[in-house]
Amino acid sequence: MKANKGKTCTREREFSYKFNAGNQHLVLTVPLKFPVQENASHLHGRLMLLHNLPCFIENDLKQSLSQFIEGESIKDYDKEAEAALEAVKSGEVDMHQLANAWAKAYTETTLEHARPEEPSWDEDFADVYHDLIHSPASETLLNLEHNYFVSISELISERDVELKKLRERQGAEMDKVMQELGKSLTDQDVNALAAQHFESQQVLENKWTSELKQSTAIQKQEYQEWVIKLHQDLKNPNNSSISEEIKVQPSQLRESVEGNGRIYEEQRQLEESFTIHLGAQLKTMHNLRLLRADILDFCKHKRNHRSGVKLHRLQTALSLYSTSLCGLVLLVDNRISSYSGIKRDFATVCQECTDFHFPGIQEQLEIVQQVVLYARAQRSSKSKRQHDSVNRNGGNEEKSKNIERNQSNILPGEFYITRHSNLSEIHVAFHLCVDDNVRSGNITARDPAIMGLRNILKVCCTHDITTISIPLLLVHDMSEEMTIPWCLKRAELVFKCVKGFMMEMASWDGGISRTVQFLVPQTISEEMFYQLSNMLPQIFRVSSTLTLTSKH
Repeated sequence: MKANKGKTCTREREFSYKFNAGNQHLVLTVPLKFPVQENASHLHGRLMLLHNLPCFIENDLKQSLSQFIEGESIKDYDKEAEAALEAVKSGEVDMHQLANAWAKAYTETTLEHARPEEPSWDEDFADVYHDLIHSPASETLLNLEHNYFVSISELISERDVELKKLRERQGAEMDKVMQELGKSLTDQDVNALAAQHFESQQVLENKWTSELKQSTAIQKQEYQEWVIKLHQDLKNPNNSSISEEIKVQPSQLRESVEGNGRIYEEQRQLEESFTIHLGAQLKTMHNLRLLRADILDFCKHKRNHRSGVKLHRLQTALSLYSTSLCGLVLLVDNRISSYSGIKRDFATVCQECTDFHFPGIQEQLEIVQQVVLYARAQRSSKSKRQHDSVNRNGGNEEKSKNIERNQSNILPGEFYITRHSNLSEIHVAFHLCVDDNVRSGNITARDPAIMGLRNILKVCCTHDITTISIPLLLVHDMSEEMTIPWCLKRAELVFKCVKGFMMEMASWDGGISRTVQFLVPQTISEEMFYQLSNMLPQIFRVSSTLTLTSKH
């Protein structure tokens, strides 16, 4: 019997049960410690088994045991209540303090008496924005966001020009110094110049980072205040100036300057769409698309304010606070940062347009880093407690030290999520960690990258993400080892695995129609693209079309 850990005082009492077995009169006596921590049914089963009791007393013994435990427990509660009342009457306990504690507990546990939660600023702004984006003011909101985007893009262009000029000037200075190396200058002089150049670059980058951060903060504050004011004005039917506030003035739109090198044009030259049905009995219809496109095309805004681009942005804004979100899988390394590769390019796109709803990309990455460090620390301490004796040999110690050295990194197959309202066609980015193994041709369905895709699709089901874009070959760029057989084998593996995961979705979300976009790199050949396009309907069950003809 387990002692009650919550109370220092335990009482032992005997439970006595009398029964007849033929001509014999038997008595069962069991010591019980109160308060009883074990379930009465479990205790009854143990008594029947340990004492080899006859089955005909089973129900009566269970009833007697339950009544005994309940009666003795009520007696103890009554004694504790009497002692508490005596303590209040004698003045040992402050009556006002006790009353306040009871009132607080009651209001916190009873919903009808609890104070309503105060809505946060983010929730209020989200509701206001959702109302406005579904009103005639939606075009005005998009125009204002576009103007802010152009303003930040111009600042980034100026920053890039200054940094380029500084690097060119420093490169020329370094070339002159290297020519004099060994003559009038030494290695120390070269190192000193290199350190000076690095410091100059850091100062200039910090200056522009501070200026961009300040401009973004000002834009966010102005935008949110203007949205709140516009919403209040729309609620006032007597406001005659409201039509002027939401009136679109084409001349006010800041168009980009041609030829500045920062105009992003769509390059989706190849695209195939399919409608499929999955499921054995209850079939669910899904949309599949195969695209040859740069994965960042779904994130970049276009500087020219054409109607097609505007419709893309409008659809993203309308579904920002909805149950039809769009996601994107980005393949990254194990470091949580934005300083190299696709992560740097993605962060640059995010910073080109102010996010008026969520924290910036750097702030979100800092939060993710803290969560990873906390999770690693918890997992490491738990592993040490469970395998302390096993970890004493040399190999396991080395493995443990290696894990401790990389606590800030994530493992292949793990992913972190960032939220965005300022990207062209997506709301959520899944940063999936992959290693160099994805470039080999021998990965299986149990590879961490494949299992990471399964977990991402599960998150999509539980968080209303109905459109997800996936790199079909699990790479963003083609390389020499990626031959035609390599591409076909990899595409077949991903197609089959995703099909299995989508069939699992029916048990996760009840069968909701979704759109899955498979992306292949821009450098893939047209012949390879159409081979992949022919493979897709062979793996998935593509809906057949019916041709209706008249008998006349």
